[in-house]
Amino acid sequence: MDTLNTMTYAVTGRIARITLNRPQRGNAITQDLPRELSACVERANLDAAVHVIALAGNGTGFCGGYDLLQSAEQMGAQAFGDAGQAGSPLDPAVIAANHNPSRTWDPMTDYAMMSRNVKGFMSLFHSEKPVVCKVHGFCVAGGTDMALCSDLLVIADDAKIGYPPARVWGSPTTSLWVHRIGLEKAKRLLFTGDCLSGKEAKEWGLAIESAPADELDERFAALLARIARMPINQLVMMKLLLNQSVMQQGLHSTQVLGTVFDGITRHTAEGYAFQQRAAEAGFKQAVRERDEPFGDFGLSTFKG
Repeated sequence: MDTLNTMTYAVTGRIARITLNRPQRGNAITQDLPRELSACVERANLDAAVHVIALAGNGTGFCGGYDLLQSAEQMGAQAFGDAGQAGSPLDPAVIAANHNPSRTWDPMTDYAMMSRNVKGFMSLFHSEKPVVCKVHGFCVAGGTDMALCSDLLVIADDAKIGYPPARVWGSPTTSLWVHRIGLEKAKRLLFTGDCLSGKEAKEWGLAIESAPADELDERFAALLARIARMPINQLVMMKLLLNQSVMQQGLHSTQVLGTVFDGITRHTAEGYAFQQRAAEAGFKQAVRERDEPFGDFGLSTFKG
């Protein structure tokens, strides 16, 4: 595997540990992250010693969504790294030009970029071996894609999880909310952009377990150890069996729609106004102004 820039990978006993590792940026998502995630998942699936995958994040929180401080402020190439060759859908210059309101918008440029990220996140869902995700601090916006694509979620009581970009500049691309918590509760969250506490996430059925922050690691380890006792073949069969019901409910079609909608949200009048405000006053201030009417600014520094 090439050098990892956004995460670490290690195996301890029967557990493969994937840990998001950009704590100085709230483990915010770059173009590298979904591809590195997919590679780590594949490595774990091909390792005969691994029975279960543990997904977590270093620092003060699990993931604050996409790294938009530069992209929202400048729509510049530096925000996207060196993910694509010149002229490709992932070429930073192509992405930046496509988000210029004075030029014609090509929705398939957005789709080409974001659909590849969805494939990376969905590597967790499609992994033959179970994935258990641990959330502490915050898991917001694009960070929820990884948490919801995992099989089981263990969360700190005081953590915050949700999708604030439902208010402006975002649509959940992996589209798993309704499958995880049901239609009515998904509408309650996405009609407001509100977040749940860890305790609420457990009560709503999003998390399998919540725990005080100082007990989270212990509870996470206990669940991983219990799953790791199972034979790999049984784990693979149980996951394949259970995931079929979700796929038969039309998840792929919904993800296509959600990913196209995500591009549209950046090209509405409100989306352009949000980006312009970020360019003028900075991304944090634009987010503050977005969220202050709801009374919940400050859940995360990086709510992309």
